[in-house]
Amino acid sequence: MNIVPRRLISQLGRTMSSSTSSLPVISSIRQKLTDNLKPIHLDVVNESYMHNVPKNSETHFKVIVVAEEFEKIKSPLQRHRLVNGILADELDGPVHALSITAKSPSQWEKNNSVPASPSCRGGDGSLPSK
Repeated sequence: MNIVPRRLISQLGRTMSSSTSSLPVISSIRQKLTDNLKPIHLDVVNESYMHNVPKNSETHFKVIVVAEEFEKIKSPLQRHRLVNGILADELDGPVHALSITAKSPSQWEKNNSVPASPSCRGGDGSLPSK
């Protein structure tokens, strides 16, 4: 498993989301997770550029969320279900893929590494060319 250095994820998050007013999906994801989970740490990274989608797409995201709520929810599957439920509208619409790292503050303190996202496998060809 490849691990992405934390500082690189933060830089990517800032780079890819520096103008969120023109990126409604990333803004919506950030707002919903903030409102619902009150995270102590949140990165939302638009990884669409890594895939076969038109330039400036908002279809593929990595979310790194650290919240007290996850101290009570131990199962990674249950954490992912919670995040997916919060982002149900986005997942039913423009978001094609969502990579989730959901940690409790104590887990984050012990290990704040984040797995690298998998490489694009080319998709099914249903999206328009770049």
